[in-house]
Amino acid sequence: MKRLFLFLMLLVGMGAAAQTTSPVSWSFSSKKISEGVYEVYLNASIQPGWHLYAQSQPTDAIAQPTTFAFTKNPLLQYDGKVREIGKLEKFRDEKLDVSANQYSNKVQFVQKVKVVGKAKTAVTGKLEFQTCDDEKCLPPKTVAFSIALK
Repeated sequence: MKRLFLFLMLLVGMGAAAQTTSPVSWSFSSKKISEGVYEVYLNASIQPGWHLYAQSQPTDAIAQPTTFAFTKNPLLQYDGKVREIGKLEKFRDEKLDVSANQYSNKVQFVQKVKVVGKAKTAVTGKLEFQTCDDEKCLPPKTVAFSIALK
C-alpha cells in the first residue's frame, strides 16, 4: 500500500512539473472584417515532436479535445463555431486501438464576432488543451485570454 501511495505521488509530482513548461505557446489578435464585425485569432505554436488535439475527435479517441469557453458579454454576438485553420492529421494508434485528430507545428482557431453598438470591448474567456508527443501526454492546461477588438 505504501508503494502504491509513493507511485501515485510520483505521478502527481511529474504532472505538476510538466505543467510548468508547455510545448505549446499561444498568441491572440483580432481583425476588423466589416463594420462591427471582427474575427478573433487564437494561434497555437507547437514545438517540434508535439501535437495539439482538434476540437472534434473520433468516437474511439481518448485525447482531450481543445475547447473554448467565451465569457458572456452583452456587447458581443458570436457568429458560428470556432473554425480551425491548419493541417489536420488523422492519427491512428494500432497498439492502443485509438484514433485522434491533431495538429503539429501550428494551428489557428478563428471565431467571428459582431459588436452590438459602438462601445469598445474585448473577447475574453478560457481555452483548454492537451498536448502529447510520441511517448507521453501532458495533463490538460487552461489558458485565459483577452482579445481587444480594434
